[in-house]
Amino acid sequence: MSREPQRIVLPTDLTAFDEIIDVRAPAEYAEDHVGGAVNLPVLNDDERVSVGTVYKQVSSFAARKQGAALVSRNIAGHLESHFSKKGRNYRPLFYCWRGGQRSGSIATILSSIGWDVSVVEGGYKAYRCEVLRVFEDTCPGLQLTVLNGYTGAGKTYLLQAMAEAGHQILDLEGMAQHKGSVFGGDPENPQPQQKRFESLVYEKLVSFDLEKPVYVEAESAKIGKLNLPNPLWQKMKEAPIIEIFSPLEERARHIINDYEDWIGDETRIEMTLDRLTGFHSSETIGKWKELAREKEWQALVEGLLEEHYDKRYTVGGTGHFNVPERRVDLPNHAKETLEQAVGEVVAR
Repeated sequence: MSREPQRIVLPTDLTAFDEIIDVRAPAEYAEDHVGGAVNLPVLNDDERVSVGTVYKQVSSFAARKQGAALVSRNIAGHLESHFSKKGRNYRPLFYCWRGGQRSGSIATILSSIGWDVSVVEGGYKAYRCEVLRVFEDTCPGLQLTVLNGYTGAGKTYLLQAMAEAGHQILDLEGMAQHKGSVFGGDPENPQPQQKRFESLVYEKLVSFDLEKPVYVEAESAKIGKLNLPNPLWQKMKEAPIIEIFSPLEERARHIINDYEDWIGDETRIEMTLDRLTGFHSSETIGKWKELAREKEWQALVEGLLEEHYDKRYTVGGTGHFNVPERRVDLPNHAKETLEQAVGEVVAR
């Protein structure tokens, strides 16, 4: 029996749907999308540009005719492929940019088949507004604790151990796909777009029990090219601090292990060291490059920590964050040591 598509307003329980489908063009989807959504464009990137050009240069009527033909053809392809094996009780949720013509077109056709189809009222723009609302409403009330410490202390590893133990953590570097230093980027896995990063943070925030603590690593306002959501950044600056301390030699060993994709890539290391030219003399940069050429990784990393990172990143409350309330030692980064440290971090 044919039925009309239902219009749903965010926020809503998205788990009530069998599938969330983003019908925007692939470039729009890549910039950001609702978590878990699959991309079934009713206009691809080139088609979207073509229809827009006709709209501007000819008329809106001509653009709608061209768009309708393209959309109909693409929907037919999706029916013959993606939807071909969906059962009678299938419940999809569609959205496009504003919840208008693109999502409405495919929703109407699938509803006529007999499926229980819904469309996000306001489309992606409504979702984006919900993301920003959650930042503003949720971040000030978080029971947030920040783990601070010098570079290589093992804060990220400790957060991962806390997550495995069932505690609520925000792995901002993981979501940003960047380790938060000049060496932190990965050309093989570039950072997401700003909006996508914010959506990943949003997904974590809405999954939290706000009556329980949340732990996060100290970061600057930017991780690589990405900005932290400002309400979260402001909350981090006023949150209580726990200092994670690890000796220099162990920090260097930890970094060598953590940055193993860099080790041996002399060209990549030298290009990155060149980015420190404005902070250090040519003699110091040359010394570090020579250590890299000689594969003296321990000496190189210890030198970078002592002469660059430790002098620029404070943990004692003179930077963006508060004075640490207490210190947790990580003499090494073995699993047993991390598990013990988890207990110390969460102890009241």
